[in-house]
Amino acid sequence: MTDLAAVKRALAAQRIETPSWAFGNSGTRFKVFAQPGVPRTPEEKIADAAVVHRFTGVAPTVALHIPWDKVDDYSALASYAADQGVGIGAINTNVFQDDDYKLGSVTNPDPGVRRKATDHLLEAVDIMDRTGSRDLKLWFSDGINYPGQDDLTSRQDRLAAALRETYDRLGDNQRILLEYKLFEPAFYATDIPDWGTSYAHCLELGEKATVCIDTGHHAPGTNIEFIVAFLLRQKKLGAFDFNSRFYADDDLMAGAADPFQLFRIMYEIVRGGALDPAYGINFMLDQCHNIEAKIPAIIRSVLNIQEATAKALLVDRDALGKAQSDGDVLEANAVLMDAYNTDVRPLLAEVRADAGLDPDPVAAYKRSGYQEKIVADRVGGQQAGWGA
Repeated sequence: MTDLAAVKRALAAQRIETPSWAFGNSGTRFKVFAQPGVPRTPEEKIADAAVVHRFTGVAPTVALHIPWDKVDDYSALASYAADQGVGIGAINTNVFQDDDYKLGSVTNPDPGVRRKATDHLLEAVDIMDRTGSRDLKLWFSDGINYPGQDDLTSRQDRLAAALRETYDRLGDNQRILLEYKLFEPAFYATDIPDWGTSYAHCLELGEKATVCIDTGHHAPGTNIEFIVAFLLRQKKLGAFDFNSRFYADDDLMAGAADPFQLFRIMYEIVRGGALDPAYGINFMLDQCHNIEAKIPAIIRSVLNIQEATAKALLVDRDALGKAQSDGDVLEANAVLMDAYNTDVRPLLAEVRADAGLDPDPVAAYKRSGYQEKIVADRVGGQQAGWGA
């Protein structure tokens, strides 16, 4: 039988990190769609992230992306975040939006370009020191488009060298989260295309290097929950970038395309004892809200993850274990489906009410007037976003 009090405690303790870039303008490869009221500065992004935390109660940190969130004084930025009621989360690097990186960043055949890219990774560790961040998130667009364009083994050697130099710069309480992506923008061979490549490099680096799973970065039909289970068993799962995809890396709201997959992933997290923040996994959103309002979409994403987690916590582990040991295939599946088909919204409303929050964060945000305020106040200046 499921202990509902324990389920509520676990849900109250859950932590989900929001990304600063999700509050800015974004779009497709063809057009970025501007919205009124989006942030113009890193401080305004943090202010919006703090609003998400105030309404959900489970989003106390915001990830930064450098140079998108570059400021002169990172210690002051961290202090500003604390004043808003949130902290600085992962520091994300950007070695994919410079003309020098056309042929790769840390794997580029030009040693000068590799030096420039590696220096940026080291700069990010400096920013971690000044903001109190624990996590360095690394994603590389590096790869090649044509057979023979570059030597595959040499590129892995260059990658390993840059990772080693960065790893050796980390402080005692800092770590690398190494992300992977199946394809794009390199269409013939990507230098870190899958979890196995990331895992191998993390093993080579040491205990302060862990794998980051982006839920949109896999081939169609990939069993992501298997990857979760394997990495948990190896103690090498460090983070998630949660989003949804239909075809490729769509970066839609978490749980939008396949909420059952999100439930299956979160069940493996619960089963592995990894939901507790003390375990150390960074559960982060990585989404682009192209046509929908930013803050309500991020709140909705947080709620979707909470719902998947609540259902995972409701799985009758004793009944499931018995069915599995008995070889009762249908009963084992039925136990999972019973939990998935449970309407957990009343349970989560209770958890929020117990924490002094409005049971319906989306409705509470709409009533707050914050959206109207930022639309009126954020006039002029350069809106945050990325070009396409």
